Amino acid sequence: MKQDVLEFTIEKTHELINVFSCSAETKAAAQAWLNSIGTEMQASETQNYIDELEADIMPIDTLISFAESDAGTQVFGENAPHVASHAKEIKSAGAKYCDCPACAAVEAILERKEDLLK
Repeated sequence: MKQDVLEFTIEKTHELINVFSCSAETKAAAQAWLNSIGTEMQASETQNYIDELEADIMPIDTLISFAESDAGTQVFGENAPHVASHAKEIKSAGAKYCDCPACAAVEAILERKEDLLK
């Protein structure tokens, strides 16, 4: 892995860990990856981290469906219609994923997936 890719991913990983919308599983995978840098476990932890990121990022259609559901209302409360409306807006502008801080960091990392796996 090239140094610039590593540095970028470390920076985005720290951002990810520190945002409210990052799941506990993703935080754990992120920290395990950070801890593995420079060790014999780095390659396997990189793959584990990518697998977790791909599982955790919220596709925009899933966000819309969730925000419009009863479960979404339980999570987002009275903001659920706003979340759904916002998600539809960004989808129409070309977004593939939720744009919360966690998903935005994950998307940025996954854009360099191939370089991370080198």
